[in-house]
Amino acid sequence: MTYPSNDFAAVILAAGKSKRMKSALPKAVHKICGKPVTRHVVDACLAAGIKQIVVVVGHEAEAVKAAIGSDVQYALQEEQLGTGHAAMQAMPFIDLDNMLLLPGDAPLITPASLKALMDSHSESGAAATLLTAIIDEPASYGRIVRAPDGSVKQIVEARDASEEVLAIKEISTSIYGFNVPLLRQSLSELRTDNAQGEYYLTDTISILRQKSHDVRAVIASDARDTLGINTRIELADAAAIMRRRILDQLMLDGVTIVDPATTYVDAGVIIGKDTVIHPCTVIEGRTVIGEDCEIGPFTRLNDVSLGNKVRVVTSAITGASVPAGSDIGPYKDIRG
Repeated sequence: MTYPSNDFAAVILAAGKSKRMKSALPKAVHKICGKPVTRHVVDACLAAGIKQIVVVVGHEAEAVKAAIGSDVQYALQEEQLGTGHAAMQAMPFIDLDNMLLLPGDAPLITPASLKALMDSHSESGAAATLLTAIIDEPASYGRIVRAPDGSVKQIVEARDASEEVLAIKEISTSIYGFNVPLLRQSLSELRTDNAQGEYYLTDTISILRQKSHDVRAVIASDARDTLGINTRIELADAAAIMRRRILDQLMLDGVTIVDPATTYVDAGVIIGKDTVIHPCTVIEGRTVIGEDCEIGPFTRLNDVSLGNKVRVVTSAITGASVPAGSDIGPYKDIRG
């Protein structure tokens, strides 16, 4: 679902070195279901109705730009001095009064979750509104400390937290709605007197509170929407969630998936109703499959177009167009 346009900009932070991925590739360009991690975040913002999107790049900036595309603006963070510093680099591009700020490594975020955050922020008139989540094992996530009236008092990074604060299960997801003029002011007051010696974006919340500005929070209806990626294990976990979401939507739209556990379909693939996908099938890229087809088992399709009533069994097809009524396989390898 795509939402009507709104008066929010979005800033996506994708400048980090991603050391825990242990990869020559920046984390932003690793793929989930056929699409770069940060491109998923961009697409969620676009579907939520956001027209101005600024991506902050730094490490391997050109590779990140090439992966994400030319339909966004880019701000360069030459030195990685923290999330607050990254946000500073984007502010000269923003000319609206409200904005979202998101990490580039949260590919499961949905347009619906972003729309809920924007609606809450607009309705409350708060200086900042946080999208938070409740999880059983918060680990290294920043904790949300609430005031007695339910507003947000502070975000405390796990490395700086007391045992009492570490017991809190409501976490910061690093997804925010901000009043832009107040964010600019609070960013200018950030300091680096913390465990990492960096400019923490989370400190803007304390600054806003100290000046008696209202800070609110919306708890995500599905905590999985907010999951970030720091390791290859988390990359695989996020891919499994996204893959199931893709398959569930296809089934709701009238496609039969015989065994979702062994079926892999990329984001953006189009499959017509009454098509049956058998086990051990991989469908990738810009593939479009017509209605009443039978695909698999043991089949791989990549960037292909299939007409209606096509049958493909135990075959691989790449970059080809297959007319309606065709019967292919087994053991065919077709390359367009």
